[in-house]
Amino acid sequence: MQKILFVHNNFPAQFLPLCKALSGRDDIQMAAIGSPTARALPGVSLKKYMIPDGELAAAHPFARRFEAECRRAEQVLYSASNLKQQGFVPDLVVAHPGWGEMLPLRPLFPEARIIAYCEFYYRAAGQDVGFDAEFPDMGVDGHVRIHLKNAATLLALDDADAGLSPTLWQRSTYPGVFQSKIEVIHDGVDTDLIQPDETAALTLPSGKVLTRADEVVTFATRSHEPLRGFHCFLRALPAIMAARPNAQILIIGGTAIPYGLSPPEGHSWRTYFFREIEGQVDASRIHFAEELDRAQFLHALQISSAHVYFTYPFVLSWSLLEAMSAGCLIIGSDTAPLREVIDGSNGILVPFFDIEQLSARVIETLASPRRFSGMRRAARETVMERYDLNRICLPRLLDFYKIATPSNIVRAKRTTEVLADRFRDVFASAGGKRP
Repeated sequence: MQKILFVHNNFPAQFLPLCKALSGRDDIQMAAIGSPTARALPGVSLKKYMIPDGELAAAHPFARRFEAECRRAEQVLYSASNLKQQGFVPDLVVAHPGWGEMLPLRPLFPEARIIAYCEFYYRAAGQDVGFDAEFPDMGVDGHVRIHLKNAATLLALDDADAGLSPTLWQRSTYPGVFQSKIEVIHDGVDTDLIQPDETAALTLPSGKVLTRADEVVTFATRSHEPLRGFHCFLRALPAIMAARPNAQILIIGGTAIPYGLSPPEGHSWRTYFFREIEGQVDASRIHFAEELDRAQFLHALQISSAHVYFTYPFVLSWSLLEAMSAGCLIIGSDTAPLREVIDGSNGILVPFFDIEQLSARVIETLASPRRFSGMRRAARETVMERYDLNRICLPRLLDFYKIATPSNIVRAKRTTEVLADRFRDVFASAGGKRP
């Protein structure tokens, strides 16, 4: 019996495909530790820790994040110790180091193989911070705080047996001394589920139904914020909508806590930037979809005529690869995370701040959709060849984590080997001639 412990404040998060693949196996026992936002999965025993209350003002401003991470670490220690007392001592621990949750794991489970999920290493320059001149520099104090955000991650990575990053670029954000310790394997995209569908339709909350027959420009991010180019997209809409009077704009996502800067008080980033284009666009053709379920989100991708995905140099969203798997025509920002995936044959890249070029490329793709059908196919082929969950990523993950091969596969492999041995014996007894 192989015992696996997952630790992530928002479990299952990136570990969902692996947990689903392992669920139901009688040779695997899984447990997870997460915060109150963690979600239970079949086959995984979940322990939720409470985020401790307490004022951080007494700590030095530079140390407040680490203080909060240490408080989380203490709660994880209690949860993990409880698992240990119940007899669950993991052979493998897979954890995200970004919130301090990994700090107690090595001393508590000294014999376990511990893997750190290396999603992003913060830098005070050259990545998401300082990329957009529209927003003021944080000064030296701000740069020090950014640097110190990595403290728990570095301690965890030093403790870990290995690290795992989903893309080459995300691994490249880490200090060179650690990069050789980090393997690159993407979480994977279920291309069997997420594929083109010419018959797809999406019913909006207003009752309006959109299909592939409509000109639909899609934009999808967890939070509408500058880090994901929301301001650039909105600023491109007046020209796009004027040139394409039938275009429907579908903006997916909402006002969740942003990854980057918080909006000015009294605003979400959506309300703050939308003021710029009020009166310049037909608002009845702009549709905000905040709470699409998984099936509806897939339909939104399948009906898309042009899918805009922008990002600062930051973590690559799952939604980009899912859009490509659905056969979307991608118009993306010419930033490092996208250059790893989009090469010009499978999508279009434009400079992040070039609003005119963004508008022009969207207009062009809407005006001549057949010209770009090959690019749509190439986008899906890229995902199938490099990021397919069941055929590429999951087998690599199982091998990397050293998770035992399922018993039925072992039996099948042994049967094949026995038959091969018998064939060789018969072949040899026939004097080297095929019987």
